[in-house]
Amino acid sequence: MERFFILLNQFLGDYDTKQLVIAGGFGATGGTVALLFGGWPMLLQVLLIMTIADYVTGIMAAGIEGKLRSSVGLIGIARKVFIFVIVSIAHQVDVVLGGQHLLRDATVFFYMANELLSIIENGGRLGVPLPPVIKQAVEVLKGKGGIHDEHRH
Repeated sequence: MERFFILLNQFLGDYDTKQLVIAGGFGATGGTVALLFGGWPMLLQVLLIMTIADYVTGIMAAGIEGKLRSSVGLIGIARKVFIFVIVSIAHQVDVVLGGQHLLRDATVFFYMANELLSIIENGGRLGVPLPPVIKQAVEVLKGKGGIHDEHRH
């Protein structure tokens, strides 16, 4: 075992344990993301930003309306996590069907449209006027995700 650590030290150089743990953590995270989602394309990055923005704006709107409740916030977090569970499942089905990311991307577009609609609703609750181009973007995302208003929340 000691020989293994000597070889490891020669191979890795002067890295200390903390650096190795951090590097290993990033490697494990990247591997997990690749396994679950087929990588981290811009679509997933935008969806993550939108889910965070929706959650934060929802908290702001609830706070202004005097409806802020921790139990409702916890349910909101669970829903946001579940969005990424569904995206991961869509990716796994894509892998079985040949790996073209069609189902994953359609699922992401669906949730992006949902999140954008919710953010716009939160903006309305906050009294923020929204530019028409944002409303047009919602319509485009609805079309790509194949959703209609009756499928929301």
